Amino acid sequence: MFDWANSVYNLVITSTIFPVYYTTITTSSETGDRVSFFGYSFVNTALSNFALSLAYLIMALALPFLSAYADVAGRKHFFMRIFTVVGSVACMGLFFFTIDTLELSIILYGLAAMGYIGGVAFNNAYLPLIATPDKQDEVSAKGFAYGYVGCVTLQLICFIFVFKPEWFGITDPSFPARFSFLLVGLWWLGFSFIPFRALPKDKPHKYKREVSIFKKATSEFAEVLKAVKANPYIKRFLPAYFFYSMGVQTLMIVAAAFGEKVLQLGASKLIATILLIQLVAIVGATGMSFLSRFIGNVRVLMINVFLWVLICVSAYYLAYEWQFYLLAAMVGLLMGGIQSMSRSTYSKYIPQGTKDTVSYFSFYDVSEKVAIVLGLFSFALIEQMTNNIRNSALMLSLFFIIGLLLLINVRRVEKKQTSTHG
Repeated sequence: MFDWANSVYNLVITSTIFPVYYTTITTSSETGDRVSFFGYSFVNTALSNFALSLAYLIMALALPFLSAYADVAGRKHFFMRIFTVVGSVACMGLFFFTIDTLELSIILYGLAAMGYIGGVAFNNAYLPLIATPDKQDEVSAKGFAYGYVGCVTLQLICFIFVFKPEWFGITDPSFPARFSFLLVGLWWLGFSFIPFRALPKDKPHKYKREVSIFKKATSEFAEVLKAVKANPYIKRFLPAYFFYSMGVQTLMIVAAAFGEKVLQLGASKLIATILLIQLVAIVGATGMSFLSRFIGNVRVLMINVFLWVLICVSAYYLAYEWQFYLLAAMVGLLMGGIQSMSRSTYSKYIPQGTKDTVSYFSFYDVSEKVAIVLGLFSFALIEQMTNNIRNSALMLSLFFIIGLLLLINVRRVEKKQTSTHG
């Protein structure tokens, strides 16, 4: 249900209504697609990607210590609630987003991302605590499936306001989009109270009081870091996850803006396409969880990453509308599977009986966040330098290729360990 609550941020704010609304109000006949942000000139989509990458960078730097502190002080539940409130309230603040409030709105856009990132990080840490290893693929997939259904449900509600404003006597063309941002914040915050009540409550660990909690948290982080380095699976899986996440997360964020700039499809077609992606992603998440039972998690991930390479190359040559829809369907199918399978695969690599799961998952989450920072920054930088968003899409294929090669190495270690113990 936490995925059900917060996934609306990913769909409405990251992927559909916000990027279309943002691109529309920041484009004019006088300045084209360039905007002024605190006196500096940016390409509009580059500015939003730079802002998002900064938000992810801040969280990547903060999460390792916050997670170690949360494990020591028993504050997983607390931080999960704090980040949820920050993110949802920031989304509500985007109701006031106009071209005249660009600077404040970009800041709120970044805070919403930080709230989402933090909430997901602490939510992920509960997976090995509430599901045994044989159930983690299924539970992870079910979480993502609930998330896709939840976000699509709210998206349909938002569509009514976006496409039929006259039903409600709305005359301001910007109101439906801005009202959608408010609904996202309310939905996110409201439904989060279900998992907040159901998940295990905070229980502080016992430690010597003469040792400061700061030193204890630092020591906790060092111990987990040492354990991660000693784990033959985790130390090889995280670099692979880092590189292919650069591609996956960036593509998910920029898909709508890419379609609008390359093909000028219009808001209604773009939003409907992204909505279709979410529905297809449900099939991807559950289908790949089922497939992993027969060929294993890493092999499923290898196939998935290889197909992402083909998507990036195809996007560079994109010329027709039907090609965009075909690529969108593939993105949806692979998106659900790779996110769900990555989370459950990493969870299985954590030693059974580990209580400090937040610290372990902080390395997973930081890998993803730094990947997003570099992926978005690279995507925005190449577009800013070449003024061609196709070049940015092609560049992402390199990240997937590196990730695939590293996954092959993970598979080799698994086979070696299996034969040794066999």
